[in-house]
Amino acid sequence: METANFTAVTSNMSSSAAGHTPHLAWVSTGLVPAVLMSFCFLLGVPGNIAVIILRPNWQHLSSQSQSLMLNLAVSDLFCLLPLPVWIYAYLYSWTFGLVACKLVTYLIYCCVYGSMQTVTAMSVQRYLLVVQLQQRCFQLVGMKRLLVLLWLVAVILSIPVLVVRQLTTVQQQIHCQEKYSSDAQRLAKLLTETIVGICSVTIVALAYLCLHRKVNQAALFNNPQTTKLITSIIVTYVVLWTPYITINVLAVAAVALGHEGLLKFYTDTWRITGAVTFVNSCVNPLLYAFTSCNICTICQKPKELLQKLRFPQIPPRPQENS
Repeated sequence: METANFTAVTSNMSSSAAGHTPHLAWVSTGLVPAVLMSFCFLLGVPGNIAVIILRPNWQHLSSQSQSLMLNLAVSDLFCLLPLPVWIYAYLYSWTFGLVACKLVTYLIYCCVYGSMQTVTAMSVQRYLLVVQLQQRCFQLVGMKRLLVLLWLVAVILSIPVLVVRQLTTVQQQIHCQEKYSSDAQRLAKLLTETIVGICSVTIVALAYLCLHRKVNQAALFNNPQTTKLITSIIVTYVVLWTPYITINVLAVAAVALGHEGLLKFYTDTWRITGAVTFVNSCVNPLLYAFTSCNICTICQKPKELLQKLRFPQIPPRPQENS
């Protein structure tokens, strides 16, 4: 019964979108996402390549910070590289076959999850740097083990894409998109993406807010640059991921309640919200790699100050003249 209801709803949405305003539907599901992706590709690919090659201001950073930022740049780069394929497919049609449809989508999902988890790990690592627990935690876990675990989780979370991605024909055009066999299958995928996204955004926001509070609580240290930099990191990450998470929550509610209009709204807007998330991979080099020296210096200052207060340096005694 669930499969029959889902098929009926999907067919009704496709026919209504195709019958009433095909030009407006193409603008929202084709042109706007293609423009956003083109912007991300043109700016994000050179930016992440520059980070990988130049590694700006990294000489003063710890090996843990360098490994995380390099991993972030690589994941963002491989996330952005397949975008020309999707731009062509959104504007015209998918002409690359079913295998390419599944593999390209799987690669993007793996890199998006990898980038998201790397940003989350960096926020926690920077907080641990302030509270002087970084070395202890990374000695227990190990950076190589952490990165392997991070990518293993990303690979596992992306597996459902290989199952649900199929080729469908709409208005004599072939599309590589999700095709579910039941409402339960759709709910499982949407809930996974929603929970992972909410957890990541929450951890990043809380970690940087706690970092900012710790830094400003340090005696004789209150830098307006800290507030501006940390605020830009939190706001950018939350703003770019909130639309996608919100639209997924609406889709979960639509499927659970059987609300056809809400599900149609999700179908009409998920490409745009998905394209917005690629902007995150475009601005990450500016937020992390090129400002890493500044924020790590900010994190180090209260730590050094506390050490001076605990262990004040004793001035040398003047030498007596014989």
